[in-house]
Amino acid sequence: MFSAVNGPSARKRGALRLATATAVTGLLAAGAIAGAGTSFADTPDQQGQGGATATIQGLEPGSFADAIITNGRETEKVSAGLFRMNVDGGGTLRTYCIDIHNPTQREAKYRETPWSGTSLATNKDAGKIRWILENSYPQKNDLGQLAKDAGVSGKLNNAEAAAATQVAIWRYSDGAQVKAKNKDAEKLAEWLYESAKVVEEPKASLTLDNASVAGKAGQKLGPVTVHTNADKVTVTASEELKAAKVQVVDEGGKAVTSAVNNSKLYFNVPAGTQPGAGSLRLSATTQVPVGRAFASDSKSQTQILAGSSDSTVNAEAKVSWAKQGAIPAVTVKKDCAKGGVDITVTNKGDEAFPVTVGGKTVATVPAGGSKTVLFPVAEDEKYDFTIAGQHFSGTLDCKTAGTPSTPPSSKPSPASAGGSSTGTNGTNGTTGGTNLAETGSSSSTPMIAGAAVVLVLLGGGAVFFLRKKKTAGH
Repeated sequence: MFSAVNGPSARKRGALRLATATAVTGLLAAGAIAGAGTSFADTPDQQGQGGATATIQGLEPGSFADAIITNGRETEKVSAGLFRMNVDGGGTLRTYCIDIHNPTQREAKYRETPWSGTSLATNKDAGKIRWILENSYPQKNDLGQLAKDAGVSGKLNNAEAAAATQVAIWRYSDGAQVKAKNKDAEKLAEWLYESAKVVEEPKASLTLDNASVAGKAGQKLGPVTVHTNADKVTVTASEELKAAKVQVVDEGGKAVTSAVNNSKLYFNVPAGTQPGAGSLRLSATTQVPVGRAFASDSKSQTQILAGSSDSTVNAEAKVSWAKQGAIPAVTVKKDCAKGGVDITVTNKGDEAFPVTVGGKTVATVPAGGSKTVLFPVAEDEKYDFTIAGQHFSGTLDCKTAGTPSTPPSSKPSPASAGGSSTGTNGTNGTTGGTNLAETGSSSSTPMIAGAAVVLVLLGGGAVFFLRKKKTAGH
């Protein structure tokens, strides 16, 4: 079963915003677990923030139609409607976009992401977008009843209903001056926009609290708390844990291979075990909740979920142990409201642990203590660093692309030329071929090349890069 996404029109919010990117240094810093003989594998994903990962396929045939963007005296025609994604491991997602002027990259990879890691973090109307998703197509697939609810006298087809839903979303997500070309679709978009109410962010399909734990050998380390809407989650220990004879157990100390919502998992590390580290993989099959955001590190336009089949979802937890010294556990989370990433370090050892990023100590965590520090990252910039043997990387994509500064063009963006959605457009009956750059993005977007400055970290010989991310301008 699929559910729908929609967002209200933002005529009230005026012209589209202009997004600016400020240069920031993406850092790679060497780090090691004090006293540990094994480092973590290279896993740049944000710890604990699991869920579905998927590859975008393009617009769904028969589920998009024309919309018109107005910017001053200039107008631009774009395709508005549902995208389709294939989930890694099995499943299908249907989404709308929430970044109208940013191109969609062909076959870009996406990850289920909390609203706090997207432009929705600072959007007071984010909850209204979720309401639209739940009260329009495809969540409401009785189009006759949907038309009646909206006061539409004519008949709506899938393409018009999807276009209306996307238009309403853009008005709230981007503050866009945009209308559906079809008059019945536009009337539905207006009704959705005016009727929308604030609804809270949906919970993740699968996520973990305390996804990075540490401590001394001979103890039960944890807990890692599971949150999911799946009936059952499979729990698989890494080869490192098996080799060290570290068991995954429940609160009572019983070995487990599965979990449910609110399960608490622990790592039982035998006394005398040599210092080391390992990981735990959690997997399930479930429908991803409507309104979950999906972001891509390739700067492909951010999506919001309209519907999900049964899909594969995953999460990962990390553990490290040692006999003495500092024993840090590290998690990293994007924080769009503050403009950076939050680094949380908990030290279960008997010595202080300096948190070093880019050769600079940004905090010192005492033995038995915990600290969270904000590592500033500019909009559209990449961060890349290693702390306590764990590698973290990503791109801060917290704002919509904003208003084009030049008149729209019919040419596709160089970044996404070649992406297409094939099939029949339900509005005009023509065969697909809609370029992804034309969908919810200004097709005149030039790509700005970034400069790279190479620096050498003293003592570590580590290299880190200053890279200005390619941005979409008009």
